[in-house]
Amino acid sequence: MIVPDPKVARTLLTRYATLKIAHAEWERPQTARELRDVTYTLCVLMGTADVREAVAAADALLDSAASPPAKDGAKDGESGLSLAV
Repeated sequence: MIVPDPKVARTLLTRYATLKIAHAEWERPQTARELRDVTYTLCVLMGTADVREAVAAADALLDSAASPPAKDGAKDGESGLSLAV
């Protein structure tokens, strides 16, 4: 399975949220079209048919990207790297 780039997912989520707010404040044809486009792109990127599922999948992707797995033998919260510079 191909994993989407977290940076792309974050950009699309930000754009989606911005357009949802803009469309709720003032419905314009251009905003509606852009919202449809970013919704479609987000769904395709995340491999879903529903935008709610796409947002949830993108959130999960960003959560997993934010906290990389610990190395073998490292305790929780420790990366195994020295703090000395």
